[in-house]
Amino acid sequence: MTKRVVEIPASQPMVAILGTGDEYIRLIEGAFPDVDILVRGNQITLEGEDKSVATIETLVSEMLAMIRTGQGLNADSMHRSISLMKSGTRPSELMTANILSTRGKTIRPKTLNQKNYVEAIDQNTVVFGIGPAGTGKTYLAVAKAVQALQAKQVTRIVLTRPAVEAGEKLGFLPGTLSEKIDPYLRPLYDALHDMIDPDSIPRLITSGTIEVAPLAYMRGRTLNDAFIILDEAQNTSAAQMKMFLTRLGFGSTMVVTGDVTQVDLPSGTTSGLRIVSEILGNVEDVEFCRLDASDVVRHRLVGEIVAAYAEYDEVQESKLTAVRTHT
Repeated sequence: MTKRVVEIPASQPMVAILGTGDEYIRLIEGAFPDVDILVRGNQITLEGEDKSVATIETLVSEMLAMIRTGQGLNADSMHRSISLMKSGTRPSELMTANILSTRGKTIRPKTLNQKNYVEAIDQNTVVFGIGPAGTGKTYLAVAKAVQALQAKQVTRIVLTRPAVEAGEKLGFLPGTLSEKIDPYLRPLYDALHDMIDPDSIPRLITSGTIEVAPLAYMRGRTLNDAFIILDEAQNTSAAQMKMFLTRLGFGSTMVVTGDVTQVDLPSGTTSGLRIVSEILGNVEDVEFCRLDASDVVRHRLVGEIVAAYAEYDEVQESKLTAVRTHT
C-alpha cells in the first residue's frame, strides 16, 4: 500500500481537475477501485495499491498538462486518458503526434490504436485500417494524404469508394450518374473540407491534384506518386479488391479502410476486405491495423453501441455454431 499527496498549483482552479460535480474524480475512482481518493483544498491524497497510485499520480500531471496546452478536459477525453494510462501510454505522447493544423484545429490520433495506425501509414506502402464506425480510420487517412501532399511527398490524392447500395438501387435514384454517385462520396468530401480551405477544393479537383471517384473509375489505371485511399472497402468483392490493389504505382501509398461488420454486398458475394488478410497477411510492406470500440472518438455512447452490437453478434455466432455442431 502506498500513500501519495498530489498538490495542485494554486493558480489552477480545482474544478478544472475535479470536473463539474467531481465528475472526473468519480471516473478515476471507478477505473481504479483499489485506490482511495481524498480531496481537501488544493491537495489530492491517494492511498492504495502501489501501481494504481503511481498511475493516477501521472494521470493528474497529464491532466494539468492538457489544461496548460489548451486541450481542455471533458468526460470523453477523460475516458480516453484513463484507457491510455492503463495501457501504459501517456496522453501527452499523442498530443505531440500532430498530423495537420488547419484553421485553429489540430488533427492528431486520440487513442493508442489510432497512433499505431498513423505510424503504420508512415512506415508501409499499403495499410489496411479495419474497424467500426467512428474510429477515425478514414478521417486520419485523409489527414495523412493531405499532409503528404503539402510536404510534396506525392503529387495528388485519389479518394475512392465502391458505389454499393444500402437499401436503394442506383437506377431508381433521380439525377445523372454523377448526381447518383455523389452521396456515396460525400463523407470523403466532408473530411477534405475539414482539412483544406473549402474555396481551394474545386480548383484542386479541376487540376487533378485531388480526385474523388467511384471505385469503378480505377480500372485499367496505374497510379504513380499518389496517396490513394479506398474507403468502405468491405463493400468490394474479392475481384474488385484485387483490381484496386494492383493500381499501385511507383512512389505511391495506399490506405484501405472498412468495417467488416457492415457489408452491403448482395447475398452470396464475399467481401474482399474479409479475405484479404488471409491473402496478404505475410506480404512485406503491407500492414493490417485493427481498431475497435475503444477507439471510437465520436460521442461516448457510440463506442458503447458498437461494443454492444459486437457482443450480440458474437453470441449469435456462437448459437449458430452450436446448432451446426448438433446437426
